[in-house]
Parts: sequence; C-alpha cells; structure tokens
Amino acid sequence: MPLRRARWAIKPAAPDAFLRAVPEHPLLTQVLYNRGVDSPPAVRSFLDGAHATVENPYKLRDMVPAVRRILKALEKHETICVYGDFDVDGVTSTALLVTALQAAGGRVGPYIPDRVDEGYGLNSEAVVRIAGQAKLLITVDCGIRSISEVACAVEHDLDVIVTDHHSVGKELPPALAVINPRRPDCPSKFDRLAGVGVAFRLAQAVLRAAAQEKWCKLTPEQAVDVEAGLLDLVALGTVADMMPLLGENRDLVRRGLAALNAQPRVGLEALMLQSDLRAGAVDATAISFRLAPRLNAAGRLGDARLAYRLLRTQDPTEAYTLSGSLDEFNQRRRSLTEKAQNEAEAQLAAVLPDDPAIFIVGSESFDHGIVGLVAGRLTDRYYRPAIVMREEAEETRGSARSIPEFNISHALDTVSELLVRHGGHHLAAGFTVKNANLPAFRASLQEIAGSALADRTALRPTLEIDAVTPLPDVNWGIVEQFARLEPTGQENPPPVLLARNARVREVRTVGSGKHLRLVVDEGATGPVFDAVAFQQGEWAALLGDGSRIDLAFQVEINEWQGNRRLQLNVQDLRPSGSE
Repeated sequence: MPLRRARWAIKPAAPDAFLRAVPEHPLLTQVLYNRGVDSPPAVRSFLDGAHATVENPYKLRDMVPAVRRILKALEKHETICVYGDFDVDGVTSTALLVTALQAAGGRVGPYIPDRVDEGYGLNSEAVVRIAGQAKLLITVDCGIRSISEVACAVEHDLDVIVTDHHSVGKELPPALAVINPRRPDCPSKFDRLAGVGVAFRLAQAVLRAAAQEKWCKLTPEQAVDVEAGLLDLVALGTVADMMPLLGENRDLVRRGLAALNAQPRVGLEALMLQSDLRAGAVDATAISFRLAPRLNAAGRLGDARLAYRLLRTQDPTEAYTLSGSLDEFNQRRRSLTEKAQNEAEAQLAAVLPDDPAIFIVGSESFDHGIVGLVAGRLTDRYYRPAIVMREEAEETRGSARSIPEFNISHALDTVSELLVRHGGHHLAAGFTVKNANLPAFRASLQEIAGSALADRTALRPTLEIDAVTPLPDVNWGIVEQFARLEPTGQENPPPVLLARNARVREVRTVGSGKHLRLVVDEGATGPVFDAVAFQQGEWAALLGDGSRIDLAFQVEINEWQGNRRLQLNVQDLRPSGSE
C-alpha cells in the first residue's frame, strides 16, 4: 500500500469586484475569501478583532433549569461536584467551572476519573461515592452517553446537570438539564464549541445571574472580571481539542491568548518556561505543540489532577514542581508512542498490500494513554480510519481516528450492541468492548468501512491551496499580512501557497531520514529559501541539485541565535509538470 499522496485543490480566484472593494493586500483578501469572509464588512470585523456575534447563553437548551438549580445550590451552600475528563479540554473545563462557582460563593470540588481504572466519562462507582458527599453533580466535556450512570445518580438522590459537546446518542441521559449544542432540539448554533466553551457559557450565565442575587457577594462588575479571567482556559481547551477557529471560537481564543500572554496564571507561566516559551509569544501553534501535549501527558500516563492543580495553583514553587513532572510525563509519552507505533506498523505489514478500508490493531503492551495518538499517526500516514486497542483480561479499550469520508462515531453506533460504552465525534472516538465480542466487532467494522470506502483508489487527502504565488513574491510583508489572520488553526489554517517550477539547490534528510531539508529558488536571480518538509524524507532519493519541483508551503519565521529568517514549511511537493 503506497503512502498517501495529496490531491491539490487550488481555491478559485476571488471576484474582481470583491478584491476592488476591500482595501487590503490582494493575497490576504484572497485568503479571507477562501475562509468564507466574503464581504467588506466581514473583512473589517475579522481583521479589526471585533467580537463575533455572541449568542445569548440561554439559547442553549436547558440553560434555564441548569442555572436555576445551581443558584439554589449556591444559596443553600450545597456541595457541588464538577466531573470532568482527563484530556486538556476536560481539565480546563473542570478548572474553569470550579473557579467560576467558587467565585460565586459555591462549595465545589472537582472529580477527574483515572484513565486506566475508571475510563472516560461517568462511572457508577464514582457516582455513588459522590452522592455521599454532594447534592449536585455537573459534568463537563462528558456525560452525554452516560445513560445508566446518570440514572444511578438519580437513584441516589443526586441531581445531575450534563454539559458536553460530543455527539448525541439515541437518547439523552435522565439529568435535570442536558446542555449540549449538538442536541437536535437545541436552537443555538454553538455546535462547534469545545467542552470548555460549553462550560464557559454555563459559567457566564451563572455568574451574571448570581451577581443579581442579594445573598451573593459578587457584584456585576466582579462577575465580568471573573468571566474575563476564564478566557485563557477557554483558549487552551478549544485549541487542544482541535475545534474550528472561526467565528465565536476564534474570538474566544483570540481574547484568551491575549490574556494568557499579558498576565499568565502562575501554573501556566511555569509551564511556558518549561516549554521554552516566553510571555507574549504564545499562539495557537504553541498551545498545540508545546503546552497541550504536556498538560495531556498527565492524564495519559499519570494523574490528570496534576494538570488540574497546575491550572489552579497560586504557589510558584508548586507550579515549578508540577510543570517539571508534566514535562517528564511528556518525554515518556513520546517514547511509548514511538514504540507502540512501530509495533502497530509491524502488525499491519501483512495486510497493507490488500489496502484494507480500516486499520484495526491491538496489543496488551499498548498503554491506554497513547492508543489515540498511535491511531492518529496511522490515519495521517495512510489516510485510512484506524483503531488502536489496549487488550486486557476481560475487556479491550480502544481509540479511533478517522477521515472525512468515514464517520467513525456513526460506525460505532451501528455496532453499539457489541460495546460496553462508546462516544466521540465523526473523526475521533473511544470505546470499550468485551473480549468475547472482539472478533464480531472487528468483522463488523471491517464490513462497514469496506462498504463505505469501496472505491479506495481515489481515497486520498485533499490539500487546499490558497493561491499560486511565485517565490520572489514571498517576503516579510506577506508574513506581516498573514499574521492578521491569527489565531490560526482548524478551518482557519495558516495560508498554503503554491510555487511552481522551483529549483532545488540543495537536498538532504534530517531526523534519521524522516524529514527533508531543501534550499530552493526560482532561478539564477531572486531570493533563496530554506525549506523543511516533515515526514517526507523519502523524496531525498528522487531529487537532486537542479531538480524542478512544485512546492505547496506555508511561510514561517525561523529564529536561531537571535537571527530571524523566512522559511518554507512544505506541506507537499511534486516534480514540476507531473500533475
């Protein structure tokens, strides 16, 4: 089975009338048009940083009964438990809601389950323990599929409010309020919020309502300040969970990054130092590749409560110690992931020539915390849905990653009678299956994927290219213009440009042959650029000095020992004239 080769899709040129009506650099205007920002007022709003239209939180279904019940708990000093998840979205959601409720005078504490012993989402044993200590349970970033567990809570006289953003099953849990923008009957269109975004909307509604009550010491002005102080957590969770950075999400992340860079909380400042990041330089990319992996590592290999404590601590000494522990976990995570990927590739070697529609691998040696990472790597490498499982004595837990052509959440719904539990969304999901059902599960998923992805010869990723741009036109001015698109990320990626017929002046591999380093220009005159192509080292054997190639690339700044140079981050390449 060959490695994936992307299909290049060059965006159509923006209408001349639109380009004339927008007094901005034509290339920036084209990129904005590609992102759906297709009117002069929308361009001004996007570039000026004007707040996106923020819907009333009460348009989220069940917000009214949720706020009413929380206000009652606050007034009567009832104990509230915020039940989260062990990834960055779940931990930031937990820290956010605990902070907000405590600011409103609440007696509230967190509960984050152990990945290995308890697994994702609510579990009945934890619910029973919580019922002995609290009157109200609020889930964040989980709970929408926990039908029996919520029923268990109700049986133990524990009121439950579910807040989540994952796909909704055939029935809702029997909670007194279920806040999930993916509900079919939800009038709000917050359907692309992260779990932390949903938690923020609940916190926002509670803070503003509580500040109007005589028993609450929080003033309306203080409530606004508390809200603003939560935005850095919203930015962390939204970016880490790979949610779209357009519209409201972009606005929330933009404001959260501004707060994080201006005055980072004690724990994040320590983590930034541990990650070699300085205040003022943290963007969405830094969250994705430096902060989020370290925060996630706690839940993957240790205790997610370490990450929670880091986000909540006011003690610099504790923050220093916790950030060091997270960094150690992250280094171990890298090693385990590499080892597991090698084993997964070995398992797949025998079936790759048959070009399977879905990859399913499992081992008792795979760590629970890295199966999702390995599945993601397989999907990225081969452009196939992938399931990676940790096999145990009686049950097997797995994580799935998919491609746009195959909805993995729906596939798991189809075989739900074989599963103990499952949940997720169209591109990523998790599940638990009894070992006795494992053969039937494998066979069913292979049949479902085989039918959905019958024509695999045309199955390859699409690389969307914003514009064709000669290399001499790539300069610092373009970089400054593109910086106005920040924060960039899902559905608002850094622009991808295409330079045709570039000349290769130097070529070599780095990273044990995995990555490609190039020096390119357009000819005898004009600028010369360094270029890096990650995970594309195999091209080195096919290129030589003087080779002519078409480059699809992003422009970035490479800083080294105080020097700043433009560098091309090559997304894909091909010999010129080979389309």
